Amino acid sequence: MPFVNIRILKGHSQQRKDEIARRVTEAVSEVAELPKEAVWVVFEDVAAADWYVSGKPVVKPRE
Repeated sequence: MPFVNIRILKGHSQQRKDEIARRVTEAVSEVAELPKEAVWVVFEDVAAADWYVSGKPVVKPRE
């Protein structure tokens, strides 16, 4: 069974996470030819202070 672990900046809405999980599940299910029930998606919220891009800290999630 595929297990997808998504690290995302803390502060994204539940609605956004729901949509990401739905789309990831659909894509993995289709490509792997597995039922959607076999795909697990887990989010890990990461504080902006702990997330860096190009050596610079990220301030907040993009809208």
